Amino acid sequence: MAKMIHSMIRVKDAGHSTKFYHDVFALTVKRRLDFSGFSLIYLGNEETSFELELTWNHEATDYTIGNGYGHLAFAVDNLEVIYDKAQKSNYNPQAVKDFYNHDVLVARFFFIKDPDGYDIEVIEKSDVYR
Repeated sequence: MAKMIHSMIRVKDAGHSTKFYHDVFALTVKRRLDFSGFSLIYLGNEETSFELELTWNHEATDYTIGNGYGHLAFAVDNLEVIYDKAQKSNYNPQAVKDFYNHDVLVARFFFIKDPDGYDIEVIEKSDVYR
């Protein structure tokens, strides 16, 4: 059986991106591999062994996200706490939404963009999202 271990995104400024993911989601650098011309920075926390790999090509100045990218998602215990933290840090989260299937609440969530423009969905933990 296969185990998912990480997802990778390319970033323009490793310091700015690392700060964003730490400020909003309490992710810390688990390991960093610096090569000539690029760095791989693996972020994680104690909630899961799954990691976010930030690939920083030192000379790259721009990336196009493309139309195949959807979003990253984080499940959190208290949506309002994370929302307030993101707002106070001037990361401009979108409004909190309630998502229903007919009259049953499926999820409470908001979206936020990271420094490189990647969409991130922040979902309150529930029976559906853990």
